[in-house]
Amino acid sequence: MLLHIHPVNPEPRKMKMVNDCLLAGGVIIYPTDTVYGLGCDIYNSNSVEKICRIKGIDPGKSNLSILCFDLSHLSDFAKPIDTPVYRVMRKALPGPFTFVLKANSQVPKIFKSKKKTVGIRIPDNIICRQIVKELGHPIVSTSIHDTDKIVDYITDPLVIYDKYKKLVDIVIDGGFGKNKPSTVIDCSDDSITVLRQGAGKIEQFL
Repeated sequence: MLLHIHPVNPEPRKMKMVNDCLLAGGVIIYPTDTVYGLGCDIYNSNSVEKICRIKGIDPGKSNLSILCFDLSHLSDFAKPIDTPVYRVMRKALPGPFTFVLKANSQVPKIFKSKKKTVGIRIPDNIICRQIVKELGHPIVSTSIHDTDKIVDYITDPLVIYDKYKKLVDIVIDGGFGKNKPSTVIDCSDDSITVLRQGAGKIEQFL
């Protein structure tokens, strides 16, 4: 299903459709403040495994991230973080960053890498944050890639729908996405290291 949702004032009825889909184990594609993402309910292991099959990745070695509504979810999935790191996160989020933190014992096993870390994402996008808010807990976040060797990411939701309509339950059209992913910041050792430079510039928050 292709579902058009207003990017500034998401329609409650349509948001409920997305929420019901996720609760039923569905997989969706949704807009963020960077590229479009592929996601599902974080606590539904079957749905997470389906996402890994769609992307052709090993669940145990994947770099799936957790998309949260705000920083209040941190203690649910990450071990206590250093105060300076928290201050940077508080300034930078919501925004185009993925923060890699030490995972605690509550993180679903399928999300833990060998380093026992977890990626936390809080995009500056009303639609995806509202999805998480209404669901009551985070969803999976992983980018939609293009097979084109020049263009890394698909920006047109209609093109995304044509490609993934048989693989996912809902593709949300929230307008054109961007073609640069989030900046990945490793804070797992209480320092701040850029693993991938993307749309966000962390220097302005240090």
